[in-house]
Amino acid sequence: MKKRQYSCGLDAAVDVVGGKWKALLLWELHHGPRRFGELRRRVAGISEKMLIQQLREMEKAGLVDRKVHEQVPPKVVYSLTSFGDSLNTALIPLGEWGEVHMETIEAIPRD
Repeated sequence: MKKRQYSCGLDAAVDVVGGKWKALLLWELHHGPRRFGELRRRVAGISEKMLIQQLREMEKAGLVDRKVHEQVPPKVVYSLTSFGDSLNTALIPLGEWGEVHMETIEAIPRD
């Protein structure tokens, strides 16, 4: 397997959290462990297929822990690992910047 090489720390961080949904899922899991259905309801606009894909990628990257409780019906709970929590902490200033500049960002013309 080829080792990834990055040009800077931002390049590496964006590789881990890239895409629309991962940062939103990290933020939601920051509030505590969540079941799959809770995540689907709380992250507006995400499809079930995309949620499954994103959670699998985040678990593979070591950001999220998936715990299966053996019961009927099966209960699966997702939570942040310490690695995921540290990334979430790093994203907080970016979210604050977005809050401050939201009106300006909303006014940017889109194609």
